Amino acid sequence: MIIKRNKLLPLTETTFYILLALRTPGHGYQIMQTVEDLSGGEVRIAAGTMYGALENLSKQKLITAMPSDDPRRKIYQITDYGKEILALDIRRLNQMICAAESEGIKV
Repeated sequence: MIIKRNKLLPLTETTFYILLALRTPGHGYQIMQTVEDLSGGEVRIAAGTMYGALENLSKQKLITAMPSDDPRRKIYQITDYGKEILALDIRRLNQMICAAESEGIKV
């Protein structure tokens, strides 16, 4: 299987988990908690890092801010383009795992 390359790939671990977390809309603190949960506690994002990442992901059109009842909290969600990029990276990772398994490496 050949996966079409995109300039955004490979995703960083932080970006991967943020996009995965934003399949359900959430604000910064919720995203931080979800990322920690999804990663089994392996990935913890500091607030400054989180908000910088959210700004960059918004500029790249991977996520978008949604209207919120609370003006102090921005709610973010993954865009269709973000879902496409996440799926491409998951396929890329799966291809690497399959290659390792075909070489007799137990994963």
